[in-house]
Amino acid sequence: MTFKRLVLIFVLTPIAVLLAVSALFGSWQEPQFQSRLELYQTNIALQAQAWQSEDSSNDNLQGIREAILGEQPLESATNQYQEARQSVQANLDKVNNKLAQLGSQSEITPTPPKPLPEVPPTTKTSKQGKQQLQQSLKQLQKLLAELDLRLGILQAQQGQTDTALKTWSELQQRSDINPEFGETAVVLSGLWSNPPRLLQNAQERIQKNLEGWFRSTALVQLYQLQQRQDALLAVKAAQKETAAQAVLKLGVIGTIPTLAALIGLILLILLFAQRLLKGKASLLAQNADIPWSTPWDGETVLQVFIVGFFFMGQIFVPLVISVLPIPRPIVDVRLQAFSVLVSYLLVAFGALLVLYFSLKPFFPLPEFWFRFRFQDNWFLWGLGGYCTALPIVVMVSLINQQLWQGQGGSNPLLQLALESQNGVALGIFFFTAAIAAPFFEEILFRGFLLPSLTRYLPVWGSILISSLLFAIAHLSLSEILPLTALGIVLGVVYTRSRNLLAPMLLHSLWNSGTLLSLFVLGSN
Repeated sequence: MTFKRLVLIFVLTPIAVLLAVSALFGSWQEPQFQSRLELYQTNIALQAQAWQSEDSSNDNLQGIREAILGEQPLESATNQYQEARQSVQANLDKVNNKLAQLGSQSEITPTPPKPLPEVPPTTKTSKQGKQQLQQSLKQLQKLLAELDLRLGILQAQQGQTDTALKTWSELQQRSDINPEFGETAVVLSGLWSNPPRLLQNAQERIQKNLEGWFRSTALVQLYQLQQRQDALLAVKAAQKETAAQAVLKLGVIGTIPTLAALIGLILLILLFAQRLLKGKASLLAQNADIPWSTPWDGETVLQVFIVGFFFMGQIFVPLVISVLPIPRPIVDVRLQAFSVLVSYLLVAFGALLVLYFSLKPFFPLPEFWFRFRFQDNWFLWGLGGYCTALPIVVMVSLINQQLWQGQGGSNPLLQLALESQNGVALGIFFFTAAIAAPFFEEILFRGFLLPSLTRYLPVWGSILISSLLFAIAHLSLSEILPLTALGIVLGVVYTRSRNLLAPMLLHSLWNSGTLLSLFVLGSN
């Protein structure tokens, strides 16, 4: 065994596995982005309540309104917020327990404690791990306070005034919250009390700590009590204008994916029926059992992924960026977007460079390796694959949410894209996610890894393993199941079409659809 192979297998690979496992378990303490996304959609549905057609007697328009908003939007929103609150409270208790366990261990022994079973098995269980937990604690405490402020307004609007006052009273009594949230709870309690109590800074607190439907609802209550007719009319006019925009947003983010998913479901039924009726002559059976001719062994695969992908992405590029003279933290959203793009391009360039030099001794490559054919039917495979992926991944995601209960972390790019309202930043995010990522990841995972695995596994096994590694590479526990499902569809599309343009298109459409939904949800 050569020295290079010894270092690769017994030094670099264990280090990469340990760091990957550490990052995955570290994401377990982070909130799942899907929970926040659902609340954004709920807030837009609340804003859309004020939408009324000019002809209120038109049954068709009323039917459209009910289809978009539901029959009882306030009750649905209340249930959504209560579920979100329960999830946040459960995660808050877990973090508090972990901090207490870490604190008790540090008091018992001066030596670094061994990792607890529930805590990621890394050195972050000491000082660094405690800091991470404390940061998560603050985020959860803030989120819980925001949920309680909004939940109380929902309860008050449904006539449950006593319940709302209790919600705000319990919020005021918590010592772990920002004083501003407590003061806002006092303001809201005064507005809905009998008799009402109007505080001098009521309008300022409402505008600062509430947003969207919750802010306008509280301001309406305030202006009615203050008998400020001009301000009241202005808020109600703004509500109607915002409601029309909210209905359009809900239509965009709901109609297009739903139609695509319906088409995908029909395609799945037809494809499986064809597979049963035609057997080996069906589309799903096309190239299904034909492996690639692979002249390299597992050492080359390890070299590409351990050195080119993992160490480049997790160690080398972050180290290079950390020594650059860039002000930190980066506050400007354009600079954040540009930083994400540059980091990704550096990782992609480094990994593809390692891939090139690893495969160069085997040039010219056998047939079907890294195949791009514009004359082929790759467009139909990519578009059809996107439609069929939607119902599959949605179903897996619903199961996944029940398993993780709002935890497990998510891609930080999603939160940035949701909250960014800068056109340049959004354009950079789109280029990163919808163009750069599909090109790089499909070359690496479908173009190289999947065919390489067919040297040792059947094609279906190569699809499964490459999909799992594709999901793990995103380093978020909550995303492993949905991304594995997406990876399987990408693998099937590639193995059947034998054209990298097909999975690239599918991947690009998937990321584009996700970003479009985020842009719409986050827009004012």
